[in-house]
Amino acid sequence: MSARTRRLTTAQALVRFLSAQYTERDGVRRRLIAGTWGIFGHGNVAGVGQALVEYADVMPFHQGRNEQSMVHAAVGYARQLNRLSAQAVTTSIGPGATNLVTGAALATINRLPVLLLPGDYFATHSADPLLQQLEHPVEADVSVNDTLRPVSRYFDRITRPEALIPSALQAMRVLADPAETGAVTLALPQDVQAEAYDWPEEFFAERVWSVRRPAPDPVELTAAVEAIRSAERPLIVAGGGVHHSEAEAALKALVEATGIPVASTQAGKGSLRHDHPADLGGIGHTGTAVSDDLARTADLVIGVGTRYTDFTTASGTLFQHPDVRFLNLNVTGFDAHKLAARTLVCDARTGLEQLLEALSGHRVNEDYVAEYRAGKARWDEVVEAAYRAADDSAVPTQTQVLGALDAAVGDDDVVINAAGSLPGDLHKLWRSRSPRQYHLEYGYSCMGYEIPAGIGVQQAAPGTLVWALVGDGTYLMMPTEIVTAVQEGLPLNIVLIQNHGYASIGGLSEETGGERFGTAYRFRAADGTFTGAPLPVDLAANAASLGMDVLRAKTVRELREALAAARASDRPTCVYVETDPAPTAPPAEAWWDVPVAETASREAAVEARERYDRQVADRRRHL
Repeated sequence: MSARTRRLTTAQALVRFLSAQYTERDGVRRRLIAGTWGIFGHGNVAGVGQALVEYADVMPFHQGRNEQSMVHAAVGYARQLNRLSAQAVTTSIGPGATNLVTGAALATINRLPVLLLPGDYFATHSADPLLQQLEHPVEADVSVNDTLRPVSRYFDRITRPEALIPSALQAMRVLADPAETGAVTLALPQDVQAEAYDWPEEFFAERVWSVRRPAPDPVELTAAVEAIRSAERPLIVAGGGVHHSEAEAALKALVEATGIPVASTQAGKGSLRHDHPADLGGIGHTGTAVSDDLARTADLVIGVGTRYTDFTTASGTLFQHPDVRFLNLNVTGFDAHKLAARTLVCDARTGLEQLLEALSGHRVNEDYVAEYRAGKARWDEVVEAAYRAADDSAVPTQTQVLGALDAAVGDDDVVINAAGSLPGDLHKLWRSRSPRQYHLEYGYSCMGYEIPAGIGVQQAAPGTLVWALVGDGTYLMMPTEIVTAVQEGLPLNIVLIQNHGYASIGGLSEETGGERFGTAYRFRAADGTFTGAPLPVDLAANAASLGMDVLRAKTVRELREALAAARASDRPTCVYVETDPAPTAPPAEAWWDVPVAETASREAAVEARERYDRQVADRRRHL
C-alpha cells in the first residue's frame, strides 16, 4: 500500500469516512453521524457489521429491535439537536430493509436527517436469486430497496467500491443542508461491502459541513417589510423551522417590538413560552379558539418555517379575510411559495433578525393587541377547566392526565407524542415552557414513534427527562424498543393511556358516517357483531415483562403520585392509567377535510354528508 492509499473493504471505508464528518453552525461543531443503529442479518452482518466491530472505537453502535423503530430513534435524536447531528441505521437484505420505509417517509416529510444503510443483492449476481431477492422479469437491477427511492432525499446503490466516494460526499451534503435534508439511502450490495479497495487517504480526512444561514434577498426583504407595515391584522404562524434554526429568541424580539401575535403548528409549538402575552397556542383543526378566530380575520399571515399542512389551514377553510395575503419566510423556496405568498427565502433566525431591524418603530394597533390578549385569557380558562379534577378519587379523563403531567414535568423535560387523540388535545391544551419540551411528530403522525424517539432524545441530551405519551393502540404497534431503553440504561418514562381502542379514529368514524366500525378492542360475537366487554389485555404487565418498572394509577390522586415517582426514578418507568372515555377536550375550532360517502343508505352517513357539504363550501384557493 502506498503512503497515499489505505486498503480497506467498502464497509470499513464507509465507517471510517462517517466517523470523520462534522457539521458546524455558529461556531459549534458536532459529529454529523454520531452513531449507528443496527439489526444484523445476511446482507450486512459480514460487511457493515464487521466494519463496526473493526472501528468500534470511533463509531458508537446501538442495538435495535425493530428496523422502523431504529429510524424513529435516529429521527428523535436529530430533532433534539436541531438537525445538526444525525445517526445511521443499518439493516439486512429483504424485510429488514423494507421495514425502513415508514421511518424514512417520516424523516423526509418532517425534514429531519437520517442515514440508511440497507444491505442489497450481489452486485455481481453471482448468487442469483439470492435469499429474499425480489426477481423482476424485465428490470434485473431492481431490488426491494427501490421502495426507499420516493421517501429518500438522496438514493444510490453502491455497485463498485470506488463509487462510494462521490456518493458518500453527496449523502453528507444532503444530510447537512437545511433546505434538502431528510432520509438518505446508500444501498450496499453485500459482496461490495466485503470487497477491498485502495482508498485515497484524503477520503478519511476530517471534513466539516457548514450549515448555512442564508440571508434574505434585499428585494424580497423590502417587499416583506412593506407588506407587514401595511397590514392591520397580521398573524405569525410559527412552524418547525423556528426550532431547527434556533430562532426562538429572534421571534420573541420581533413579537415584542411589533406586537404581532404568534400561533403555532404542531412542529412549531413552544416557539414562544405559553405564558408570553403574544403566544396564542396551536392553530388550525386542532388549534385554540383565539388562534383560529384571529386566523379567520387576519389580513396578512406570516408563515415562519411552516409547510402549511391541511391541519394548519383547516383544509383551506381557515383564512377567510377577503383580502388575506401570505408572507412566507422559509429556508426552501418550495415551502415559501405555498398559498401564492410573497416569499422570503432564508434562514429563519437570520430573516427574523433582519425583519426586526427593518421594521424599527413599527407596531400594530393597541386595540388589536388588547383583542388577542383577551382571547388568550379566555382560552387559558378553558385549559384550566379541562385540566381540573373535581374529585381526586375519580378515574381521570385524558385531559386530566395531561393536567397531572403538566404539574409534574420540569421546564426542560421533553414530552413526546405522534398519533391518536392525544395530538389534538396536546396542541390545544399543552403549556410549553421551553423550545424543546413539546415534541410532536405530526408530519407523518406515525403510531409507534414515541418510545423509540424518546430513546433518541435521551441519547442526544443525556440527563433529559423524557415522557413518551402513548395510547393502547399506539403501544400495541411498537413496544419493543422498551428493551433497548433497558439495555442502554436510559430512564425513559412512558405514560400509557388505556381507552380500549382507536379513540381518535373512532371519533372521526362517527363524524363521517362510519359509526365507529372497527375502532374498538372488543370481543367478536358469533353473529359478527362486537360485544361491549373490553379484551382482557394487560398492557402494564407487558411493559413489565420487557423490563420496565410499572406504576398503575386508578385515580387522579394515584396518577399524580405515580408521575412524581416516575420523575424521581433513574429506571425506565411506565405509568399505566385507564381513563374515563367520556370526551373532555374542547371541540375542534376549525374543519378538517375527510371526504364522506356521496351516496349511502345508512342515516349516519347521509347526515355526515350534509355536514360535509356545508363545510367544504368554505374552502378557498389562495391565488
